[in-house]
Amino acid sequence: MRETDLQIDADGQLLHFLTTEGLHKDLMLSILDTAESFITIGKREIKKVPLLRGKTVVNLFFETSTRTRTTFEIAAKRLSADVINLNPQYSSTSKGETLLDTVRNLEAMHTDLFVVRHGNSGAAFMIAKHAPPHVRIINAGDGRHAHPTQAMLDMFTIRAHKGGFEKLRVAIVGDIMHSRVARSQIHALTTLGTAEVRVIAPRTLLPAGIERLGVHAFTDMRGGLEDVDVVILLRLQRERMSGALIPSEQEYFNLYGLTEDKLAYADKDVIVMHPGPMNRGLDIDSAVADGAHSVILPQVTYGIAIRMAVMALLMGGQAPQSRPTRRTRRPATTGRRRG
Repeated sequence: MRETDLQIDADGQLLHFLTTEGLHKDLMLSILDTAESFITIGKREIKKVPLLRGKTVVNLFFETSTRTRTTFEIAAKRLSADVINLNPQYSSTSKGETLLDTVRNLEAMHTDLFVVRHGNSGAAFMIAKHAPPHVRIINAGDGRHAHPTQAMLDMFTIRAHKGGFEKLRVAIVGDIMHSRVARSQIHALTTLGTAEVRVIAPRTLLPAGIERLGVHAFTDMRGGLEDVDVVILLRLQRERMSGALIPSEQEYFNLYGLTEDKLAYADKDVIVMHPGPMNRGLDIDSAVADGAHSVILPQVTYGIAIRMAVMALLMGGQAPQSRPTRRTRRPATTGRRRG
């Protein structure tokens, strides 16, 4: 069984959210539109809506995370769900219990939705495959495979700042080889009709055959960044590397770290994104991370709305009706730019 077969029902609605691969465009746009209706909730005095009142959400994180776990927790609480955060260090799996047995015991406590992060690719899919019909699963990152909610919040960020995808050139820079985020971003960008998707990395960090995903691969920053509208930085996944894939961290920063000089090759209205955590002085220079083109902090805010949207769609809740939020204006540029 493919993940797409498992996560979409016969009517094209979400059963689980495991990957962006194979999702149709209308469903992605529905997630983005639903998230847009949730953006203003964070600005209210009472930051809650009752869509998931009486539902129980378990955050099942077998890998460390701060940003992702916290935004899922906030999202569920803003939907009025009861939230349990399971610390794997103290869970029964540390005593030899299997992952499925752990999940089944939690299901017996009437859990409605699991948010799963695991170091093994396919873990969320395995849980979804064995879940009872009323239980929903969200993949919060599995091995090198997928991180679909991160990709969708990145799509939301791009749409909020650029208005659409059809005329955009987007460059993903960094450790493509080990990044589950990059794979999910590529599938989402191509499905949404992005004009051109580029990946930029040392040859040792580019997967063989990456072009089959519909991207153009570059090993030099100048060519890869030429006239792009969006730059998405990735961190080096040092915990997933085996062997020396880069000469040194300083050499990597010199060639692939995003500095103002390198950013000058991009379009003058370029936006800079990073899924986090940032490694300043390795992935990105502080002048760029904190500069006028950075939308890194808004990404975090959008992450709450996207995760609210996915949970609401999975559990059959209807988003509050509201007027669409105004598009964020493109960031002002500073200094003289090329082109």
